[in-house]
Amino acid sequence: MFEKQTALLKKFSQLVDQEPHVNTEVTPDQHLRVGVDLGTSTIVFVVLNENNVPIYGESIRDHAVRDGIVVNYREAVDIVTHMRERAQSQLNVTLKSAAGAIPPGVSAANSKAVANVIEDSGMHCSDVVDEPTAAATMLGITDGTIVDVGGGTTGISLFQDGHLLRVGDEPTGGYHMTLVLAGNRQLDHDAAEQLKRDPTQQNNVFMVVKPVVENMAHITDRVTNHHLVQPVVVVGGATNFDAFASTFSKQLGVPVMGMPNPDFVTPIGIAMSDKGAASDG
Repeated sequence: MFEKQTALLKKFSQLVDQEPHVNTEVTPDQHLRVGVDLGTSTIVFVVLNENNVPIYGESIRDHAVRDGIVVNYREAVDIVTHMRERAQSQLNVTLKSAAGAIPPGVSAANSKAVANVIEDSGMHCSDVVDEPTAAATMLGITDGTIVDVGGGTTGISLFQDGHLLRVGDEPTGGYHMTLVLAGNRQLDHDAAEQLKRDPTQQNNVFMVVKPVVENMAHITDRVTNHHLVQPVVVVGGATNFDAFASTFSKQLGVPVMGMPNPDFVTPIGIAMSDKGAASDG
């Protein structure tokens, strides 16, 4: 299951890690889609070709967003502007539009703020979708439960027959894992965040943050009113632990799937939601 999506995630991750962040030439007649994911710890910029295959990817650490809310507007605009300029230079195109996203339940004012960041970075904002719906779009799910654990919030969406039946959002995520780790190891926040991201320390870190993950599972059970539609899939950068999905599964009492490169599921889904004419060759 999700073989195609796994291949796309691997391809996008390679683009993010390499320099330049592009792996193909773009012809003037191609219709490109762009996604901008304003996350609590990172901003991700995605460009897809007309077949929804990643052709450009970049991820930058930021402090512009907290718990799904844009708290440093100027920083967000500057970062996205530079990302757009680099993408245009490397692809040799003008990117005209992009989609953005917000956690479910976030106010209309913050949805407007996300759109304004995209607009002020030099692109038309074609749509602002909720993050779990973007993840479902990327995964091609019409029936299932998506749990999107980002830096600041956990968004839960339940889909059946292509319809969104239930949605919820709670202010807990990777940022709160970092706070627990910082307190346990007596580190400042930045040092704890770096430790959390160190793959060689994954097992030791997860032992400390496991109670936070278990609480996320309890929240998911409550938001879905104990009615989880299969498959249950956890995505988002905070789920990037080998034991995350199994811990969730044990708490919920149902099978739970994780994804490779889970921090890129939602950004790619955001780009797939771009309805505008994203480029000129």
